[in-house]
Amino acid sequence: MTTEQFKAFFPSVPPVAGVYRFLDEQGTILYVGKAKNLRNRLASYFGDKKYQSAKTKALVRHAHRIEFTVVETETDALLLENTLIKKHQPRYNVMLKDEKSPLVYICIKSERFPRVFVTRRVVRDGSMYFGPYLHKSRVDQITDLIRRLFQLRTCALNLSEQNIARGKFKPCLEYHIRNCAAPCVGLESEEAYRRKIEQIKNILRGNFAPVKAHLKEEMLRYAENLQFERAQEIKEKIALFEDYQSKSTVVNPNIQDVDVFALVADEQEAYVHCLRVVNGAIINTYTLTLKKNLDEDPSTLLSYAIDILRLKMNSQAPEIIVPFPVAAPQGVKVTVPKIGDKKKLLDLSEWNARQHQLQQHQIALNRAQQQTQVERILTVLKNDLHMKDLPRHIECFDNSNLQGSNPVSSCVVFKNAKPARREYRHYHVKTVEGPNDFASMEEVVYRRYKRLLAEGQSLPQLVIIDGGKGQLAAAMKSLRALGLEGKMTVIGIAKRLEEIYLPDDPVPLHLNKRSESLRLIQRARDEAHRFALSFHRDKRSRAFLHTELIEIPGIGPKSAEKILRHFGSVARLRQASMEEIAQVVGKAMAARLMQYFASVSAEQKEESTP
Repeated sequence: MTTEQFKAFFPSVPPVAGVYRFLDEQGTILYVGKAKNLRNRLASYFGDKKYQSAKTKALVRHAHRIEFTVVETETDALLLENTLIKKHQPRYNVMLKDEKSPLVYICIKSERFPRVFVTRRVVRDGSMYFGPYLHKSRVDQITDLIRRLFQLRTCALNLSEQNIARGKFKPCLEYHIRNCAAPCVGLESEEAYRRKIEQIKNILRGNFAPVKAHLKEEMLRYAENLQFERAQEIKEKIALFEDYQSKSTVVNPNIQDVDVFALVADEQEAYVHCLRVVNGAIINTYTLTLKKNLDEDPSTLLSYAIDILRLKMNSQAPEIIVPFPVAAPQGVKVTVPKIGDKKKLLDLSEWNARQHQLQQHQIALNRAQQQTQVERILTVLKNDLHMKDLPRHIECFDNSNLQGSNPVSSCVVFKNAKPARREYRHYHVKTVEGPNDFASMEEVVYRRYKRLLAEGQSLPQLVIIDGGKGQLAAAMKSLRALGLEGKMTVIGIAKRLEEIYLPDDPVPLHLNKRSESLRLIQRARDEAHRFALSFHRDKRSRAFLHTELIEIPGIGPKSAEKILRHFGSVARLRQASMEEIAQVVGKAMAARLMQYFASVSAEQKEESTP
C-alpha cells in the first residue's frame, strides 16, 4: 500500500479504540493489531521510514488494503486481536510457541466432585468455562474468594463411589487445614458438594443474591444448632462476599452467547455488520456488503444477511440482537433492545457498519480519481511520444552484470501505469560472454517477444530499453527479426541526461523534467534496474557458495561462506597462516584446510614435473 493510497484512505479512520488488519491482494490477512487510537496507530505505519523496522517496511509494501473494527475499550480490542491472530495466524504477527493465550478462564471440571481452577485452554469435554478474563490478578481475586467461601478439593483423584467405598484414599493436608471437606473418604456428600458448586456458578455469572441467601441460611442453621463458632465463620464469609460484590467487575455477566447485527444502507448497497459475543467478550466481527437490485425492505435484507453471517461464522448462538424485528432461524430468540448493555452492543455494531460504509465510499471515490489520473498520464505520454494508442501495457528491459560475470536481464511490466509484478520476468543471458550489454539486450528482447508470439499473448503498446542508442539498436535488431517493427513504440532512455531516444532518430527527445510522462518512464526504468540487480545479487550469492571448499570433507556451505566472507577468496585463504584461519573457524577445521591445500600443491607439482 503506497503512501498516496493511505492518504486517501486516512480520512475514513476514526480516532477511537479498535482492531486493524493488513490484507494482501488475495484478501489474506498479513497482520492484526490493536490500537487505543486507530487513526494515530495506522498513521505511524506511513510516517518517517528512517525509524521503521525492516519487518514494518515489508508489511506496508505487501499490504493491498487495510480493514478495521471499532470497539468500546482497549480490553475489547485485545480480546478481538487475540482471537483473530489465533484464527488466521497472520504472517507478520508474533506467534507464541506454546500457544499460550493472554486470556484466562475459570473452569468447573465435569466430574463427580468438580474441581474449580484457572486455565488458558478451553477443552470441550463437558466442563463449564467462565471468562475470558483479561487480567490474571482479577482471576486470582475471584478464585481466592471461592476458596475462602467454600471448601473444595484440589486433587485430581478419581472419586467414584466404588473407590470411596473401598477406602482407597486418605485425607490429605488440605483437609487438616480446613481447605477441603474430604469427599475422598466420604466426609462430604455429593449433594452437599453440588450445592456449593451451584453457588460458585452464581458468583461467576454475577448472580450474587442467591449466594448471599445461601450463606445467610447456613449461618442461621449453625446458630439454631448452637454452633456459634461456625456461624461466626459464615458471618465473616458474608462480609468478605459483600466486599467483593461492591468491587466486582465480571465481564458482561448477563450476555453469554449472542450475535449482534446492525444494518446501514444507501441507494445501491447495504452493509450488515455482525459482532460475535461469547461469555461477555467480542470474539469475532465481520461486515457483509449486499448489492441492492430492487427497493428491498430492510427487514428482508437483514434476515438474508443473518443466515449468511451465522453460517460464515459457524454460530449456534441461541439469541440475536437486531435493531428491528426480523424473521429469525427456528429456535433463536430475537431481541430488539432499547436500553442497557445489549443496546450498547447494537450501537457499536451499527457504528462499525457506518464506518465500513464510509470506507467503501472513500475507496470508490479514490478509485475514480485514480482512474482519471491514470488516463491523464497515459494521454500525456501518448502525445509526448506521438503514439497511436494509449500505452496501457508497458514493458521495460535492463541488464545487470559485474565485469561480465553472471550476466542477467529483467523485464518489468506496467499496466494502466501500475506495476504488474506477477508478469515480471528474469532472464539468464545464455549466448553472451563477457560484458556486452548490446548483445545481452538483443538476446533477451528476442526471447521475450518470440515467446509472446508463440503463446498468442498481447503485445505491449510501449517498450522501454534502459540505455542509449546502442541498446536501442540492439533491441530493434531482434524486433525486426521477429517482424515486429512498427507494431510497438520502442524507446531508449539514457540515464545521464534522461534523454529519450527513438529508433532511426539521431536527435534525442528531451521531456520536461517535471512531466508526468517522464516520471512514469523513469519509474519503469528504475523498477527494471531494481529487479535485475536483485536477481544478479542472488545469482552471485549462489555462485559464491559454489566453491571448492565445500568439496573438502567436514566443511559445509555455511562454513565455506564464513571463510570466504572473511578472506575474500580461496587464493587469499591459501596465503593465510594456520593461526589466522584458526581464529575464524577453529583449530580442527584450520588443520583440515591446511592439509587439503598441501595435498593439492603436491599434486600440482607432480603434474608439472616432466
